[in-house]
Amino acid sequence: MNYKRSSALFAQAESVIPGGVNSPVRAFKAVGGTPIFVKEAKGAYLYDEDGNKLIDYINSWGPMILGHAYEPVVNAVIEKAKKGTSFGMPTEIETQIAELAVSMVPNIDKIRFVNSGTEACMSAIRLARGFTGKDKIIKFAGCYHGHSDSFLIQAGSGAITFGSPNSPGVTKGTAKDTLLAIYNDIESVKALFEANKEEIACIIIEPVAGNMGCIPPKDGFLNDLRNLCNEHNILLIFDEVMTGFRLAKGGAQELFNINADIVCFGKVIGGGLPVGAFAARNEIMNYLAPLGPVYQAGTLSGNPLAMAAGLTMLEALNNDSEVFTRLAEKTEYLHKGFTEVLNNNRINHKINRAGSMISIHFTEENVVDFETSAKGNNETFKKFFHGMLEEGVYIAPSAFETWFITDALTYDDLDFTIEAVNKVASKL
Repeated sequence: MNYKRSSALFAQAESVIPGGVNSPVRAFKAVGGTPIFVKEAKGAYLYDEDGNKLIDYINSWGPMILGHAYEPVVNAVIEKAKKGTSFGMPTEIETQIAELAVSMVPNIDKIRFVNSGTEACMSAIRLARGFTGKDKIIKFAGCYHGHSDSFLIQAGSGAITFGSPNSPGVTKGTAKDTLLAIYNDIESVKALFEANKEEIACIIIEPVAGNMGCIPPKDGFLNDLRNLCNEHNILLIFDEVMTGFRLAKGGAQELFNINADIVCFGKVIGGGLPVGAFAARNEIMNYLAPLGPVYQAGTLSGNPLAMAAGLTMLEALNNDSEVFTRLAEKTEYLHKGFTEVLNNNRINHKINRAGSMISIHFTEENVVDFETSAKGNNETFKKFFHGMLEEGVYIAPSAFETWFITDALTYDDLDFTIEAVNKVASKL
């Protein structure tokens, strides 16, 4: 395929935007080459600036659950924009989407909208600290909760030590309050509790990890976390920015039948527009200003365009009782097809799947945490990524990102994708 115009646009962007991109993963640093510049998208397909048509498996990193340019969402945004794009004042539609979200998700009474998943997670952490009166948090290596200082932490010298900053600009003082555990390893969590008695405010976790490839929780792992939080009187935060309204109407809480104390949302809840939210029971949410002492604010929070898109998307998902079954079936179909062709081509691999999230890891070892994910053959992935691109299939430009399936994909698209994997695998 020809990418002459994308290359020219990237060179132009590099002169005025750091690295030529407004989010690092877009720069193709992990796979090499020049980023693809998108001109438009519809349904399951991207159309780039060079006229290439690509089947899309990132779907704006998750929110396009019903496909790009989903007509009811587009129409809702257009009609709302005609009446004004932002007011910085309350609007009725904020209450309407809040009522719908609360009705769909287990164990929440109130929800507050923000402008991104990062905002949602950083606000949830502040709320947890304010509610419990404790300072430290536990997160899991490989889970990404946005670029707030508290989350940009790498592992310390051992399981019971606090972390250290992994980005300049994050202070050691901030890092000392973030404790790193191992995903799917409950003993690593218990060790942190033992070493930091009465100091921990909360645990935050992606209930299905999506930022080290797709990694589902082991049986019983989330339940063990819930029990530990109950035992130590701390809060369990589910970062459902990826999984919320994607794995089920009620997200991972519903899918795994586990109640979190605070839930963070993004992606789908905005129908593709920039938005985030966090939600909890009344006694927790009432700690937020203006009711309580924990301050959180945002001039554009509850933006009417994002609320219109999100309300329309949630209504569509709420009214379609089969959508999550269809998504899971399509993802399972891909899983079976990928397994067959990769086995036939004798390619070492592991495939992880949860609902409509899936990823291929080029390794012999089961991928259950960040360490095992990092053992994947990145050189093989680079060749695989560019091979799939040449075949007309766009996947995440990193081995450490999940793929997202959209209901707009047809089974012909899935068969095309499986055959593309077969062609690429034969050359690896």
